[in-house]
Amino acid sequence: MFDFFKKNKGDAPLDAKGLRDEILQFIKEELQQLDGGEGKYLKALELFVRVRAEELFNYETALYSAAPEKFQEEVQRIADNFALDLPEGWKLVVHYVTEFPEGVIQRAQLKVGLVLKSSGSPVMVSETSLTASLKVITGRAEQEIYMIEAGKGRINIGRESSVQGSDGSFRLNTIAFPAEAQESNKYISRQHAHLEWDEQQACFKLYADEGGVPPGNKTKIRTAKDETTHKLNSTQVGYILKTGDQIILADVAVLEFTTV
Repeated sequence: MFDFFKKNKGDAPLDAKGLRDEILQFIKEELQQLDGGEGKYLKALELFVRVRAEELFNYETALYSAAPEKFQEEVQRIADNFALDLPEGWKLVVHYVTEFPEGVIQRAQLKVGLVLKSSGSPVMVSETSLTASLKVITGRAEQEIYMIEAGKGRINIGRESSVQGSDGSFRLNTIAFPAEAQESNKYISRQHAHLEWDEQQACFKLYADEGGVPPGNKTKIRTAKDETTHKLNSTQVGYILKTGDQIILADVAVLEFTTV
């Protein structure tokens, strides 16, 4: 697996702003999983940070440790933008720990954990047992097989594991095709495609991103049912994946999708 704290260019660690963006993305994805408007019962959001001494300053800067209300304002802004319905008076608390407490929500690439505390009614995060795999049939990625879980957030696909866009935004490619691994990987866009779990339809959907639609690099699906090929021409329309479907990236890489 890639080293999350390495940028696309060079060996410089992720700066405080990039780190802040990733932590906010993590929080947003967990809040979006709250069922039935239960975000209104949120009493406190506790963030646990477990880092080495040399990493501490970067995390303290990212989380505005000198003025913690600023980070809470960032979370509230995300909640407002995505209609997450957080109650008035909710609190954000940051703990720096040597070990994560039991039951903390973690993300492998981040050295932070999350606990959502409720008032009046429990805050439940939607859980689904469905798991799927993506096996690299053609091309060279950082792994041969990727396991993905329903409801765990967006899974980006592209060239290189971490990418900074022209607008300064940071993108983490979970399924990454390093340019140095194979010459043909250069035809895969840094922002090629992504998968999302659709709760209402109970399925994984594939979306082409800006770099994966015409006239640039293309994203296609070869169906398991009849081996027909579908090209994704829009970033707004998702394709429902079924076991045996193959995702084709720029005609140089193929991933086979299987539900477990």
